[in-house]
Amino acid sequence: MIDIKFLRENPDIVKKNIQNKFQDEKLPLVDEVIELDKKARETQQEADELRAKKNKVSKEIGALMAKGQKDEAQKVKDEIAQISARIDVLEPLEAELEEKVKNIMMVIPNIIDPSVPIGKDDSMNVEIEKFGDPFVPDFEIPYHTEIMEKLNGIDLDSARKVAGNGFYYLMGDIARLHSAVLSYARDFMIDRGFTYCIPPYMIRSEVVTGVMSFAEMDAMMYKIEGEDLYLIGTSEHSMIGKFIDTMNDEESLPKTLTSYSPCFRKEKGAHGIEERGVYRIHQFEKQEMIVVCKPEESKMWYDKLWQNTVDLFRSLDIPVRTLECCSGDLADLKVKSCDVEAWSPRQKKYFEVGSCSNLGDAQARRLKIRIKGEDGKNHLAFTLNNTCVAPPRMLIAFLENHLQKDGTVTVPKALQPYMGGKEVLVPKYNSINGKDQA
Repeated sequence: MIDIKFLRENPDIVKKNIQNKFQDEKLPLVDEVIELDKKARETQQEADELRAKKNKVSKEIGALMAKGQKDEAQKVKDEIAQISARIDVLEPLEAELEEKVKNIMMVIPNIIDPSVPIGKDDSMNVEIEKFGDPFVPDFEIPYHTEIMEKLNGIDLDSARKVAGNGFYYLMGDIARLHSAVLSYARDFMIDRGFTYCIPPYMIRSEVVTGVMSFAEMDAMMYKIEGEDLYLIGTSEHSMIGKFIDTMNDEESLPKTLTSYSPCFRKEKGAHGIEERGVYRIHQFEKQEMIVVCKPEESKMWYDKLWQNTVDLFRSLDIPVRTLECCSGDLADLKVKSCDVEAWSPRQKKYFEVGSCSNLGDAQARRLKIRIKGEDGKNHLAFTLNNTCVAPPRMLIAFLENHLQKDGTVTVPKALQPYMGGKEVLVPKYNSINGKDQA
C-alpha cells in the first residue's frame, strides 16, 4: 500500500504505474480516492474544530452558573447541544470515509522499481544469470512421480481417497529425502546468520490483509470456518506478521529470520501435465527467509536473499538460473521480484523453485511496522522475503538431476549426513533391466 500523501501529490505517477502493470481497470480509483480523501480530511477538520469548541465552551458553564447567570449558561448548553448533534453526524461519516479510502488504497498497486522490465505476464520475464551447466543425459528421464514410484516413495491414489487431488503420501527414502532437504536448508540458513523460527501455521485476517493483496488472498488462502483464522500459504505471512504494530530501534535492524512451516494453498485453475504429480499441490513444506530492514539496505538484502537460494541449490549440484519478474507478473505489494528456476533435464528447460521479493514499505504500512531512527524520527521499515527451498517441488529438480541410467539416484555429499550417510538411493524395481532390486 502506497502513501496516500504520495498519491495525492503524484497522481500521474500512480496512474502510470497502474498502466505499467496492465491494470487499466484500476485507473479511475486514483481520482476517486483523491476525492474521498479530500472529503475525509474536510470532515475530520470540521469534527476536530467542533470538538475543540465544545471543550472550550463547556468550561464557560461553571463560571456562568457561579455568577448566577443562568440564562447565559443555558444558551451555552444549547450551543453545546447543537455542536454535539453535528459531531454525531460527522463522526460516523468520518469513519465511513476513512474506511472507503483505506479499501481503495489496499487495491492500488505499489510503485515498482525503475529496474523492473515492463511486460504483461510471466512470458515477458527476463533471464538474469545462469549458475551451473544444464545437461541432458543420454537416457530418457521418466516423469518425477515414476521415479518416486520406483523408489516406493509416493502414494497418490491413497491420498486422493483420503483428501482428494493435490495431496500425496511420501514414503521411505523419498520421505526421508524430503525431510533431509528441509533440515539441510535450515542449517544452511543458520550458518548464514539467520535466526531459525517455527511460526504459527494460522493467522488472523488482519495479518492476511497486511501481507498480501485481496486477489492473492482469494486465490490462495484457506479460511477456518467460524473463526478469524486462515491457514498460511507461506511462513512469510506469519513471520512478517510477527512484527505487527511494533516500533523497532534502528540499531536493532536488520531482523533476519529463516522459518520452517507447512503451507496450504487453494491453487485455483486448471494446469498442464507438467504441473501434475507433486508440482502444484494444496499442501507442502518450505524453508523461508524474511528480512525487516532500513529502506536504504533493502537492495543489498534483496541480492543476498536470492543468492542464498542459488548457493543452496548449487551445493546440491542442481543447475539454476535467476529470472527478473516483469511488471505484469508482480503481485500488487511487490516493488521488485525475481524467480529462481531449477534445470529440468527431462523437460530440457528451467522451472520455478523459489521467488525473492522486495515489498518496500507496503507491508510495513499496513501492519504498522515502524523504525525509531537515531535522530528520533519514526518511519516505516522495508520487508523482503525469499524461498530457501520448497519440497516436494524441489525434489523434482533433485531427482531429475541426480538420476542415473540404472535407475539409482545419487545423494550429493552436502546432503549425505542428513540421509544417514546414504550415497545413493536404489529403486526396488529397476526399469532399465527389468529386475527386482529387493
